Amino acid sequence: MHRFQILPSVLGLAIAGLIGGMSSVFAQQAIPICQPPTSGEYLLLVVSPTANNQKQLRSALPPELKTITCKYLNETVTRIGGFKKIDDANRWARYVSNIVGLSAIITTRPTTADVQPQQQAQQQPQPPQQTVYNPQALGEGYAVLVDYYNRPELVNSVQQAVGGNVGFVSYGQRPYLLAVYTTNQSEAYNTLQKLNNGGFVASIVDSRKVILLRSTVRL
Repeated sequence: MHRFQILPSVLGLAIAGLIGGMSSVFAQQAIPICQPPTSGEYLLLVVSPTANNQKQLRSALPPELKTITCKYLNETVTRIGGFKKIDDANRWARYVSNIVGLSAIITTRPTTADVQPQQQAQQQPQPPQQTVYNPQALGEGYAVLVDYYNRPELVNSVQQAVGGNVGFVSYGQRPYLLAVYTTNQSEAYNTLQKLNNGGFVASIVDSRKVILLRSTVRL
Protein backbone atom coordinates (compact mmCIF):
# COMPACT_ATOMS: atom_id res chain seq x y z
CA MET A 1 0.00 0.00 0.00
CA HIS A 2 1.38 3.39 -0.98
CA ARG A 3 1.20 6.26 1.43
CA PHE A 4 1.00 9.77 0.13
CA GLN A 5 2.76 12.54 1.98
CA ILE A 6 1.23 16.01 1.99
CA LEU A 7 3.91 18.64 1.84
CA PRO A 8 3.61 21.41 4.48
CA SER A 9 3.65 24.06 1.75
CA VAL A 10 0.76 22.42 -0.07
CA LEU A 11 -1.19 22.03 3.17
CA GLY A 12 -0.54 25.70 3.99
CA LEU A 13 -1.86 26.78 0.59
CA ALA A 14 -4.97 24.65 1.05
CA ILE A 15 -5.69 26.17 4.47
CA ALA A 16 -5.03 29.67 3.15
CA GLY A 17 -7.43 29.05 0.30
CA LEU A 18 -10.10 27.75 2.68
CA ILE A 19 -9.72 30.76 4.98
CA GLY A 20 -9.83 33.10 2.01
CA GLY A 21 -13.03 31.46 0.78
CA MET A 22 -14.61 31.73 4.23
CA SER A 23 -13.62 35.40 4.46
CA SER A 24 -15.25 36.01 1.08
CA VAL A 25 -18.48 34.39 2.29
CA PHE A 26 -18.49 36.44 5.48
CA ALA A 27 -17.84 39.60 3.48
CA GLN A 28 -20.84 38.83 1.27
CA GLN A 29 -23.01 38.29 4.34
CA ALA A 30 -22.17 41.68 5.84
CA ILE A 31 -25.35 43.73 5.46
CA PRO A 32 -25.19 47.52 5.88
CA ILE A 33 -27.56 49.58 7.99
CA CYS A 34 -30.38 51.16 5.97
CA GLN A 35 -29.96 54.82 5.16
CA PRO A 36 -32.89 56.97 6.38
CA PRO A 37 -35.23 58.64 3.89
CA THR A 38 -34.44 62.12 2.67
CA SER A 39 -36.67 65.03 3.69
CA GLY A 40 -40.16 64.50 2.29
CA GLU A 41 -39.33 61.07 0.83
CA TYR A 42 -41.48 57.97 1.43
CA LEU A 43 -39.33 54.88 1.87
CA LEU A 44 -40.48 51.31 1.31
CA LEU A 45 -38.68 48.65 3.36
CA VAL A 46 -39.66 45.14 2.28
CA VAL A 47 -38.92 42.45 4.85
CA SER A 48 -36.79 39.95 2.89
CA PRO A 49 -34.64 37.83 5.25
CA THR A 50 -33.44 35.24 2.71
CA ALA A 51 -31.50 35.45 -0.55
CA ASN A 52 -34.44 33.75 -2.28
CA ASN A 53 -36.82 36.44 -0.98
CA GLN A 54 -34.51 39.15 -2.30
CA LYS A 55 -34.15 37.48 -5.69
CA GLN A 56 -37.91 37.02 -6.09
CA LEU A 57 -38.52 40.63 -5.12
CA ARG A 58 -35.97 42.04 -7.57
CA SER A 59 -37.35 39.91 -10.40
CA ALA A 60 -40.85 41.28 -9.70
CA LEU A 61 -39.81 44.95 -9.68
CA PRO A 62 -39.05 47.13 -12.70
CA PRO A 63 -35.35 48.05 -13.14
CA GLU A 64 -36.02 51.76 -12.59
CA LEU A 65 -36.80 51.05 -8.92
CA LYS A 66 -33.45 50.98 -7.16
CA THR A 67 -33.21 48.30 -4.46
CA ILE A 68 -30.64 47.84 -1.69
CA THR A 69 -30.48 45.03 0.87
CA CYS A 70 -29.86 46.48 4.32
CA LYS A 71 -30.67 46.18 8.03
CA TYR A 72 -33.59 48.03 9.62
CA LEU A 73 -33.66 47.45 13.39
CA ASN A 74 -33.35 43.65 13.59
CA GLU A 75 -34.85 42.96 10.17
CA THR A 76 -33.12 42.26 6.85
CA VAL A 77 -35.04 44.35 4.35
CA THR A 78 -34.91 45.51 0.75
CA ARG A 79 -34.87 49.30 0.65
CA ILE A 80 -36.85 50.94 -2.15
CA GLY A 81 -36.71 54.74 -2.11
CA GLY A 82 -37.57 57.73 -4.23
CA PHE A 83 -41.32 57.95 -3.60
CA LYS A 84 -42.59 61.52 -3.24
CA LYS A 85 -46.23 60.59 -2.58
CA ILE A 86 -47.60 58.20 0.01
CA ASP A 87 -50.04 56.82 -2.57
CA ASP A 88 -47.13 55.66 -4.73
CA ALA A 89 -45.42 53.93 -1.80
CA ASN A 90 -48.76 52.39 -0.77
CA ARG A 91 -49.39 51.10 -4.30
CA TRP A 92 -46.00 49.38 -4.46
CA ALA A 93 -46.44 47.97 -0.95
CA ARG A 94 -49.70 46.33 -2.07
CA TYR A 95 -48.03 45.09 -5.25
CA VAL A 96 -45.17 43.49 -3.30
CA SER A 97 -47.62 41.87 -0.88
CA ASN A 98 -49.88 40.50 -3.64
CA ILE A 99 -47.21 39.39 -6.12
CA VAL A 100 -44.29 38.31 -3.94
CA GLY A 101 -46.07 37.73 -0.63
CA LEU A 102 -43.71 39.89 1.44
CA SER A 103 -44.71 42.50 4.02
CA ALA A 104 -43.44 46.06 3.79
CA ILE A 105 -42.74 48.96 6.13
CA ILE A 106 -43.36 52.52 4.96
CA THR A 107 -41.45 55.27 6.69
CA THR A 108 -40.80 58.93 5.99
CA ARG A 109 -38.99 61.99 7.25
CA PRO A 110 -40.93 65.24 7.68
CA THR A 111 -40.01 68.25 5.60
CA THR A 112 -39.98 70.67 8.54
CA ALA A 113 -36.44 71.72 9.41
CA ASP A 114 -37.12 72.02 13.13
CA VAL A 115 -37.43 68.24 13.45
CA GLN A 116 -33.72 67.73 12.79
CA PRO A 117 -32.60 68.48 16.38
CA GLN A 118 -34.88 65.66 17.57
CA GLN A 119 -32.70 63.21 15.67
CA GLN A 120 -29.69 64.28 17.75
CA ALA A 121 -31.32 63.05 20.97
CA GLN A 122 -29.92 60.33 23.20
CA GLN A 123 -29.34 56.91 21.68
CA GLN A 124 -31.31 55.13 24.42
CA PRO A 125 -34.81 56.67 24.60
CA GLN A 126 -36.66 56.25 27.86
CA PRO A 127 -40.40 55.65 28.34
CA PRO A 128 -42.58 58.78 28.53
CA GLN A 129 -43.47 57.88 32.10
CA GLN A 130 -42.50 55.50 34.87
CA THR A 131 -45.17 52.86 35.26
CA VAL A 132 -45.79 49.12 35.38
CA TYR A 133 -46.29 47.56 31.96
CA ASN A 134 -48.23 44.49 30.92
CA PRO A 135 -46.66 43.54 27.55
CA GLN A 136 -48.88 41.90 24.98
CA ALA A 137 -48.55 41.41 21.23
CA LEU A 138 -50.87 43.26 18.89
CA GLY A 139 -52.92 41.25 16.42
CA GLU A 140 -52.97 41.32 12.64
CA GLY A 141 -53.16 44.71 11.00
CA TYR A 142 -51.21 47.94 10.75
CA ALA A 143 -49.47 49.94 13.46
CA VAL A 144 -48.43 53.55 12.91
CA LEU A 145 -45.46 54.29 15.17
CA VAL A 146 -43.88 57.62 16.08
CA ASP A 147 -40.24 57.94 17.12
CA TYR A 148 -40.34 60.46 19.97
CA TYR A 149 -36.54 60.77 20.45
CA ASN A 150 -36.68 60.77 24.25
CA ARG A 151 -39.02 63.76 24.29
CA PRO A 152 -42.11 62.80 26.33
CA GLU A 153 -43.67 66.20 25.67
CA LEU A 154 -44.38 64.99 22.10
CA VAL A 155 -47.20 62.83 23.47
CA ASN A 156 -49.62 65.75 23.58
CA SER A 157 -48.61 66.89 20.09
CA VAL A 158 -49.14 63.42 18.63
CA GLN A 159 -52.53 63.17 20.35
CA GLN A 160 -53.57 66.45 18.77
CA ALA A 161 -52.34 65.30 15.35
CA VAL A 162 -54.31 62.03 15.40
CA GLY A 163 -57.27 63.35 17.36
CA GLY A 164 -57.14 60.75 20.13
CA ASN A 165 -55.07 58.90 22.70
CA VAL A 166 -51.73 57.32 21.85
CA GLY A 167 -50.16 54.18 23.27
CA PHE A 168 -46.65 53.07 24.15
CA VAL A 169 -45.12 50.06 22.38
CA SER A 170 -41.91 48.19 21.62
CA TYR A 171 -40.87 47.39 18.06
CA GLY A 172 -37.48 45.91 17.17
CA GLN A 173 -36.47 46.26 20.84
CA ARG A 174 -37.00 50.02 20.69
CA PRO A 175 -39.78 52.12 22.28
CA TYR A 176 -42.26 54.07 20.17
CA LEU A 177 -45.50 55.96 20.56
CA LEU A 178 -48.42 54.10 19.00
CA ALA A 179 -50.46 56.60 16.99
CA VAL A 180 -52.96 54.07 15.68
CA TYR A 181 -53.49 50.32 15.45
CA THR A 182 -56.00 49.26 12.81
CA THR A 183 -56.88 46.61 10.27
CA ASN A 184 -57.97 49.35 7.87
CA GLN A 185 -55.11 50.10 5.49
CA SER A 186 -56.54 53.45 4.39
CA GLU A 187 -56.84 54.62 7.99
CA ALA A 188 -53.21 53.68 8.65
CA TYR A 189 -51.90 55.57 5.62
CA ASN A 190 -54.08 58.59 6.32
CA THR A 191 -52.67 58.72 9.86
CA LEU A 192 -49.12 58.47 8.53
CA GLN A 193 -49.86 61.38 6.20
CA LYS A 194 -51.21 63.49 9.07
CA LEU A 195 -48.16 62.80 11.19
CA ASN A 196 -45.78 63.58 8.34
CA ASN A 197 -47.56 66.87 7.69
CA GLY A 198 -47.27 67.64 11.41
CA GLY A 199 -43.49 67.17 11.37
CA PHE A 200 -43.28 63.76 13.07
CA VAL A 201 -41.03 60.84 12.13
CA ALA A 202 -43.50 58.00 11.67
CA SER A 203 -43.62 54.49 10.19
CA ILE A 204 -46.24 51.91 9.22
CA VAL A 205 -45.30 48.40 10.33
CA ASP A 206 -46.82 44.93 10.61
CA SER A 207 -48.70 45.14 13.91
CA ARG A 208 -48.07 41.46 14.67
CA LYS A 209 -44.45 42.38 15.42
CA VAL A 210 -45.39 45.17 17.84
CA ILE A 211 -45.56 44.64 21.60
CA LEU A 212 -48.10 46.85 23.38
CA LEU A 213 -46.75 48.12 26.69
CA ARG A 214 -49.48 50.61 27.55
CA SER A 215 -52.68 51.35 25.62
CA THR A 216 -52.84 54.99 26.73
CA VAL A 217 -49.95 57.30 27.61
CA ARG A 218 -50.60 60.27 29.92
CA LEU A 219 -48.05 62.78 31.12
